[in-house]
Amino acid sequence: MHTQNATDLFNEVLDTIYQQYLPSKHPFFSRLAILSPEKLRSPDVLGQIYLRYQAACHATRVMVYFVPHLDSPALRVRKLRIISDDDSLQGGDTHHYQLSRAFANMGAKFIISDEDFGSLDELQKILDPTTANFVSLVQRIYPQSLGPWCVIEMFAHDWMEALMNALSHCFPFIQQEQYFAECFDQGVEERHAQEAKELTTMILDNSPKLLEPTIAGAKMMATELDKFWSGLEDLL
Repeated sequence: MHTQNATDLFNEVLDTIYQQYLPSKHPFFSRLAILSPEKLRSPDVLGQIYLRYQAACHATRVMVYFVPHLDSPALRVRKLRIISDDDSLQGGDTHHYQLSRAFANMGAKFIISDEDFGSLDELQKILDPTTANFVSLVQRIYPQSLGPWCVIEMFAHDWMEALMNALSHCFPFIQQEQYFAECFDQGVEERHAQEAKELTTMILDNSPKLLEPTIAGAKMMATELDKFWSGLEDLL
């Protein structure tokens, strides 16, 4: 297979995945947007939404440290910039803490503390089956290819915007929460998506043989992420 064919095929697959699995199209977000204020303001409901969503995000933040093939000094630097955007914000802040504060301000009842989001194996034991399966999948396939990472980064801006918009009918201040406002103002997730795609294309340029596992990982991640949203819809 020619190198150009490998990168073209991967980009075509990403485009298809984007059209088929765009998170904001999932009914979870539209149902969340029309949920009665009485139910959405329930500390238990908010706590469950938080636990599941934070657990899924936590899994990808943990496992991004283990994505493969970005081994040269220059590629490690580019990977580190993405990690820093999540885990090394000013004053020791992180996206994890920002999300925790946002849900605390909405009145969520937390089942576990921030620092209990540690071992993915231990976390799965307290999660519902759908979220536990998602966390397990991320743990297993992130180190296998760059495909799953590309899909998560490609979709992150879309699902964050959909989540913010759905919550804002009961919590208008959510748009000013750092977790959302800083990401959107600085284009963090859009930049990550572009960078993940560019890095993966570079790797496929040099190693077209990696195309098949990269595509397989991307497709698997997309379908399981869609199931994760379905699990949140079932919660509602």
